[in-house]
Amino acid sequence: MQTKTNSKLLLATYLALGAMVISGTNNFLTKIAVTATKDPIFYTTLKNSIVAILLIGVIVMIRKLPEILTLTKKQLFKLFTIGLIGGSVPFALYFSGLKLTSAINAGLIHKTLFIWVLMMAIPILKEKLSWQQWLGIGTIFGANLLVGGFTGFKYNNGELMILAATIFWAVENIIAKVALRDISSITVAAFRMVIGSAFLIIFLLWRGISLSVITDFNSVQWGWTILTSLLLFGYVATWYTALKYAPVTYVATILVPATLVTNALSAIFVTGSMTVQQLLSSALFVIGLVLMIFYLKRTAELYSQKPIVNIT
Repeated sequence: MQTKTNSKLLLATYLALGAMVISGTNNFLTKIAVTATKDPIFYTTLKNSIVAILLIGVIVMIRKLPEILTLTKKQLFKLFTIGLIGGSVPFALYFSGLKLTSAINAGLIHKTLFIWVLMMAIPILKEKLSWQQWLGIGTIFGANLLVGGFTGFKYNNGELMILAATIFWAVENIIAKVALRDISSITVAAFRMVIGSAFLIIFLLWRGISLSVITDFNSVQWGWTILTSLLLFGYVATWYTALKYAPVTYVATILVPATLVTNALSAIFVTGSMTVQQLLSSALFVIGLVLMIFYLKRTAELYSQKPIVNIT
């Protein structure tokens, strides 16, 4: 039993790190994609719908339909809620806000997600962290504040929309963690994207935007949409599976250093260099990650109240 628990936590760590890399890459590309596709909500709806179709395909391929057919009303309610507050409303808010503020400000606000998750998971889910991991969290938070190019918040509508989206996603984390106790990660992910996409399509129709506008997409717009859709598919699949096997506080914190990936890509493809401030931020991100992962053993003991062998 201890070895099995160990293996799941180690798998969750690898998956969370993978989700972090995917998220950082997608953050870098999304700003370009949103600009290229003009309407952020239409772009979001199309992208999420593509991911929903891919997830349905996976559901059929790995024969998860029997699980869906046996879901209780309580489970379906949780999945419906996840789709609404995780897969639709916050996406519309985030990408609309992204067009009204800088990518740096948007990234900083979004990276407070783990703080909101901590504030809810500790009292609601009774999750605990070792003091070493609290130190890691503080280090990662400090690293986020050192991101180069930040000139202060504008407190405009764009920033408020991104903050609202972040809080929605934090609530989704808590509900998803509960739902994943007795539902597979791929099923939860599929419901999130399918229901979320349906809400976004209804919202577009309410706005008077015809879905036929998709025929006007050129090859460049399709290229960006498909690329970011594939990245989102990878993110959702890895993130939900990690969330199933590890505390939500742990998974959410590991995702924060996605900023490190975004900065590295910006340095390679845009600026051609990294400032001293960015290098210091990167070093703090790495230190924080090491503290979080190295002391996973202690977190697991606090989480399960059962001693396990060291997995680091």
